[in-house]
Amino acid sequence: MKPMTEREIRTAFVNCTKGEAKRLFIPHDLAERPWDDLDFLGWRDPQAPDRAYLAIELDGRATALALRCPTHVPWRTRRSMCSMCVTTHTGGVSLMVAAKAGRAGQQGNSVGAYICSDLACPLYVRGRKNAGVGARLHESLTLEEKIQRTVTNLSAFVAKVIA
Repeated sequence: MKPMTEREIRTAFVNCTKGEAKRLFIPHDLAERPWDDLDFLGWRDPQAPDRAYLAIELDGRATALALRCPTHVPWRTRRSMCSMCVTTHTGGVSLMVAAKAGRAGQQGNSVGAYICSDLACPLYVRGRKNAGVGARLHESLTLEEKIQRTVTNLSAFVAKVIA
């Protein structure tokens, strides 16, 4: 993924107003992010734990989503699987919900997916971050195929939000 600036990210949001995009939290350490290892940039808002965001480049264009996620989940001791990167975590997967873009989102329609709570899917796939014993199932896929699967899953999620 090519590095993104704060301005690029703010203008890429498709499921919130320009005013909301202007006020939301963007990490200050964008220059230090491992862009070569990222297929998308995901982050949580430290001031609002129920908010998360992600930005991805699709078809040469930046797209960003505002997500909502639960702050307290009673089943955190269960092992769950991320629907994007297929990493299993004990308490590290959350249902992330995105309001649909446009009129549908204004009417309250949304799309959800189970995603790694820290939004570090690209790092788990590449082995740069460890989710613990048994987190990555043995697969016969190559690293490139695993990366492509993650991008395809995320692209499908983004397409549902935009549709």
